Amino acid sequence: MAKPGFRLALFATLLAVVVVLLGAYTRLTHAGLGCPDWPGCYGFIGVPMSEHKQALAEVRFPEAPVEVEKGWNEMVHRYFAGSLGLVILALAVQALRRRGEPGQPLKLPLLLLGVVIAQAAFGMWTVTLKLWPQVVTAHLLGGFTTLALLFLLTLRLSGALPVLPDIPRHLRGLAALALALVIGQIALGGWVSSNYAAVACVDLPTCHGEWLPAMDFANGFHLTQHIGPNYLGGQLDSDARTAIHMSHRIGALLVTLVLLVLAWRLWAARQRRLGAVLVLALATQVSLGISNVLLHLPLTVAVAHNGGGAALLLVLVLINYRLRGVAAVASAARESAAVPVAAGLVQAGK
Repeated sequence: MAKPGFRLALFATLLAVVVVLLGAYTRLTHAGLGCPDWPGCYGFIGVPMSEHKQALAEVRFPEAPVEVEKGWNEMVHRYFAGSLGLVILALAVQALRRRGEPGQPLKLPLLLLGVVIAQAAFGMWTVTLKLWPQVVTAHLLGGFTTLALLFLLTLRLSGALPVLPDIPRHLRGLAALALALVIGQIALGGWVSSNYAAVACVDLPTCHGEWLPAMDFANGFHLTQHIGPNYLGGQLDSDARTAIHMSHRIGALLVTLVLLVLAWRLWAARQRRLGAVLVLALATQVSLGISNVLLHLPLTVAVAHNGGGAALLLVLVLINYRLRGVAAVASAARESAAVPVAAGLVQAGK
């Protein structure tokens, strides 16, 4: 039987999906700096629309001419993200009030509140640091972490999907490995996006017609690169972007192999529904990734690819929850959450 707070957690999970997709749309439409300030837009609560407000905006930010469409892309994302933050705050308050009730999670809602506060900081730094790739990637990871933790909270409050009994230890370990690899691949995908490397290779399975094209891994993964001046459109040369793109491809091959093995083991353990859902999510995501390359990153396919990554992550959260319970999934989620938090601490110390 569902516990109090289940519907609110489910609503927050669905809202988080929308926020993740809006974040992808904002990045892919190059609207990350559609508003040059934070949390407002050119000093206003919304995008300046009148001639008077736009003239005032030009005076305030002469280096950032007003682009209304991009501004609204950015602000709509902020409105939804802010709403999600308020819902998560409500979940945390609700958990504190009911902390003495049987089966009421407390640590997970409080962890979610901490993550969403960190996300707000990364949203600010994304703008003030002019799309610095490290912060943009951390912001993306924080969004996926928020989504995964909300889904986990929803599962706990639903009372409908108990932990499966008599699961072999090796299957649990394989599921945990698969979850970790998917988190790593999402981070790598964020690095591809934040460095504008998605179209660094426009052919498959080769890149520029070569199996081993020229690649600059040192600059492609130079995580301590200096901040600024403005990373809109990217600052890396072709070889560095190729290195990032090819790394994402190799990661996709590794993830695909491990997930197929996991699906086969689930099938052998008579967990055929879980295995089938995993294969379906994987096939969809791989197809979208291939389409991105061959069709040269159409907007709808690129946004769907982000959504496919989120779906694959949630499937792995579900599998780990059913096989091992909440402790294992929460541990993996905390590790993924530590990435953006650690990056924020580094940034704060600069």
